[in-house]
Amino acid sequence: MTGNRSQVDTQETVENWRKRLTFRAWHRGTREMDLLMGSFAEQYINRFEAEDLTVFEEILMNNDPDVYDWISARKKAPQELDSPVLDLLLSHSFAK
Repeated sequence: MTGNRSQVDTQETVENWRKRLTFRAWHRGTREMDLLMGSFAEQYINRFEAEDLTVFEEILMNNDPDVYDWISARKKAPQELDSPVLDLLLSHSFAK
């Protein structure tokens, strides 16, 4: 029984983490980045495992102008952020 409770706690923790990151994605500081990052989180975050969530959180820690430059291909993202999550963000279709 204890093992099952531990698994549920972990699931709740990951679910809360997803909710917190989604909130942060929708509340970046500029409306444009709110829409870009928020729509990305809404579409993909429920598929992310813990490692992916860690990477997404690292991306969210960057300033809006920097992330916007990566999304718009004005600049390359730092090598340390190179990941499938960043690739997905950069290829995400924001306009629908």
